[in-house]
Amino acid sequence: MGKIKILGIAGSLRRGSYNRAMLDAAQGLVPEDSQLEIADIANMPMFNQEYENDMPQSVKEFKARVKAADAILIATPEYNYSIPGVLKNAMDWASRPYTDNSWAGKPVAVMSAATGMIGGERAQLQLRQSFVYLDMHAVNKPEVIVTFAAKKFDENGNLIDEGTKELIAQLLCALVSFTKKLNGTK
Repeated sequence: MGKIKILGIAGSLRRGSYNRAMLDAAQGLVPEDSQLEIADIANMPMFNQEYENDMPQSVKEFKARVKAADAILIATPEYNYSIPGVLKNAMDWASRPYTDNSWAGKPVAVMSAATGMIGGERAQLQLRQSFVYLDMHAVNKPEVIVTFAAKKFDENGNLIDEGTKELIAQLLCALVSFTKKLNGTK
């Protein structure tokens, strides 16, 4: 097996998103035997089951990227004790039609950042519930829940907190190791 291909997905569309910034930082923290590409989910229309057999091009491209990935890394904020609608929309599209669930069998890791002291914990819990139905295999440890995110990034969106960098690196190592185990290559 060549390099493990990880697809990163940010659950926020905000230009200054700390969660997108975590994915950007993660690109420099991946193990040598892996690579991380980041998908853009901003251009997908809202899910409509009437179009699941004739999907918009942006959805077809996203599904293809999910299928081509060996593993998934999601970085998401928490909105109203839940996951953002844009992330749920992407997950729904990629799971359809029922017989073509692009997520099935994929190892997945999740991390979250927020400006408060909860750090997106509830969003992670809800995502993990969805992973069960989508037949995704979640990495359980380490948990990457970044609290008070504004203090951990500089004014340009660069992650400056060494402890957070170390946790993300550990999560990426765990995801790559788990992916190899599931693929029978370790």
